[in-house]
Amino acid sequence: EVQLVESGGGLVQPGGSLRLSCAVSGVTFDDYAIGWFRQAPGKEREGISCIHSSDGITYYANSVKGRFTISSDDAKNTVYLQMNSLKPEDTANYYCVVDKQICQILLVTRLASYWGQGTQVTVSS
Repeated sequence: EVQLVESGGGLVQPGGSLRLSCAVSGVTFDDYAIGWFRQAPGKEREGISCIHSSDGITYYANSVKGRFTISSDDAKNTVYLQMNSLKPEDTANYYCVVDKQICQILLVTRLASYWGQGTQVTVSS
């Protein structure tokens, strides 16, 4: 059984930082793309970042490039999303996702085989 468990969301002031974690079980990291989607109320789902653990190549949406960093710890089967310089428009529910598709397709289609439960990030003063 594939399980994704996210943690690390919360309330932060504009300009602040948060680190999201996604503990993955039931898959072999090297065989999958692991990404982060987000969705705010009334807005479309957005694919914001993805990593191929097999080669470490990372991908980012323009909206977060330069501010967010995705990384993976294969020994712990955990993926992280370090979010810096947070803005109010980053407020959303953030989901960890896993799929056999490559990152480029995952981020464009915003469809994935496996999802975490989501963690809320609120950026507000």
